[in-house]
Amino acid sequence: MKLVIFDCDGTLVDSELLCNLGLEHQLAELGIQCKAEDLVQRFRGGKLANILANLEQEFSTSFPASFEQQYRAKVDKLFDQHLIPCDGVVDLLESLTVPFCIASSAPRTKIERALQVTGLSHYFTECIFSSYEVGSWKPEPDLFLHAAKSMQVKPQDCCVLEDSYLGIEAANRANMVSVYYAPNMGEKYPKASVQIAHMSEFNHKMAQHESP
Repeated sequence: MKLVIFDCDGTLVDSELLCNLGLEHQLAELGIQCKAEDLVQRFRGGKLANILANLEQEFSTSFPASFEQQYRAKVDKLFDQHLIPCDGVVDLLESLTVPFCIASSAPRTKIERALQVTGLSHYFTECIFSSYEVGSWKPEPDLFLHAAKSMQVKPQDCCVLEDSYLGIEAANRANMVSVYYAPNMGEKYPKASVQIAHMSEFNHKMAQHESP
């Protein structure tokens, strides 16, 4: 392993519920009732445009042009009030002896805000890669391949730390080691190369995986 590629939402920062709580509140303003917990289960790791299109179809409606902007403003406020790093992330980042970066489906502004609020910005000064800048979203492998190329590491020498099935699929399609971070899930996800329930397991599990 010569490079660790981190997802951001739900992996570095504990943001999945907050993001979907913002969506719950935005939908409620239109009279649509969806619980944040259900939205997380249905859409974790997905492209926002696809999520909104799915919801529009499901509820036979069209969201106003201001919907996304208002939704993101709600998420920003929730981040400022409640966002924290995922448990063990700081210790893991401090322990890594290989380069690492972020490859996220979120816009760069959202990634940078999440890092700033949680005090993680200084770990990722010049190694943030966003789907919005590449024009490709998970489960397509392009974002991870772009990150590896930019970091000058071959795909087979990379591992991807992800909390979504879509991210794991993208890592596998990029020919990278896929590490599924599932703190609240008991069952094994068989498509992942490695699975962890806490960040403190990462180095040990990767050492086991790489042993002949």
